[in-house]
Amino acid sequence: MADSTPTMYEWMGGAEVLEKLTEAFYAKVRKDEILAPLFARMTDDHPQHVATFLGEVFGGPAKYTDEHGGYPRMLSRHIGRQIKPEQRNRWVELMRQAADEVELPQDAEFRSAFNAYIEFGSRRAMANSQKDAELGSRETIKIWGWGEAAPGSD
Repeated sequence: MADSTPTMYEWMGGAEVLEKLTEAFYAKVRKDEILAPLFARMTDDHPQHVATFLGEVFGGPAKYTDEHGGYPRMLSRHIGRQIKPEQRNRWVELMRQAADEVELPQDAEFRSAFNAYIEFGSRRAMANSQKDAELGSRETIKIWGWGEAAPGSD
């Protein structure tokens, strides 16, 4: 019997909702005194790339892997950026604001899992961005599940 539990991607509304989320988020980033400098050279299609990445993370199609180079490509975009704790904290804050703005589902289970990934992913990005970062050997995007990280998510 197939598992009838929807993925987080399905629960939130799929690609269209994620694109709205990242557009709302990066509109905030562009105006933010803490994050704008970090994203000063962001391309116009960056929000769509992040939406595609998040879609894959949350159980949607492997489009980021197929079209943009997957986890190694995403990792390469963070190396050497030296993200500071206050930038990571603001990134999380603005992402949560954008989630409310675009009306992502409000149920506790979804928001708990969503917020857990936003915290986890932003902490990994910050760690991987440091000069002395010890990068793991992972090659694939880990799928984030309901209430817990997928096995091997580190």
